[in-house]
Amino acid sequence: MEKATTRLRSLLKQDGLLYMPAVYYPLGGRMVEQVGFDAAYVGGFVTGGSRAVTEPLLTLTEQVETASGVARSVNIPVVADAGAGFGEPLHVTRTIREFIDGGVAGIHIEDQLYPKRAHYHKYVAHAIPVEEYRDKIRWACRERDKRDPDFVIIARTDTCRFEGLEESLMRMEVAAEEGADMGLIFPRNDEEAAEAAKRSPLPLAYVQSRGNRDGRPLYSLKQLEDMGYAVCIDAQIYLIASFHAAQKALQEMKETGVYTGVTAEEAVTARQQIEDYIGLDEYYAIEEETVEGKD
Repeated sequence: MEKATTRLRSLLKQDGLLYMPAVYYPLGGRMVEQVGFDAAYVGGFVTGGSRAVTEPLLTLTEQVETASGVARSVNIPVVADAGAGFGEPLHVTRTIREFIDGGVAGIHIEDQLYPKRAHYHKYVAHAIPVEEYRDKIRWACRERDKRDPDFVIIARTDTCRFEGLEESLMRMEVAAEEGADMGLIFPRNDEEAAEAAKRSPLPLAYVQSRGNRDGRPLYSLKQLEDMGYAVCIDAQIYLIASFHAAQKALQEMKETGVYTGVTAEEAVTARQQIEDYIGLDEYYAIEEETVEGKD
């Protein structure tokens, strides 16, 4: 069977935009796969949110466990947010090993201070000096080449938010020199979004950050493809949609004692789909040939 890393590289070589919605548990990964998307993403925001903590408090073990759980439950490649690499270059090498061993197909590493601060969510970027960033990307790529050359390294920079597009593009140059496969920046407006995709030395991923409060634009997949982006990471779509729907359901139950958001027929269909996603019929078959098949 083709490795997930090899499959991801094949997808990245194809024409068009690769869309990766963010999930944070295996059932979500199966839904992404069953709907027909070619890849999934496990972000730091959604992992932190699902555990009721801020992303900067996540440990390497927690993020690897979450991403690996999704990766092992699907046949599509999974990319994960590796934050600031969980430390200095030495720690980054272990980060790469853990994600590769967990079956994840690629990660992105950013140039923020480690340990990260909660003010990151207020769009306060604590960028490390470019030479420190260079070292992290260099050692990440060296470890990739030793362990699995197909593992994808995405170099992320948060400097565009405060230091501008030129600084972020310079850091993409540095990452490209050290062997990164792709880049990720956070353009602040339409002009920067278009220019970044044209000028970056690395193919870029664009992060759709739904619910952001810093004015970063959201685009259709066609718009991103037309601008020249290679990947769209939809960082909050599953978490926000799930949270919004569940909150409305619980509020209705609290206020009225009944839930009308899903019809009885829709509930039967949804429950059947969940059972199909987890492969319940296969479990029935095992029991019917063994413990349930005996007199």
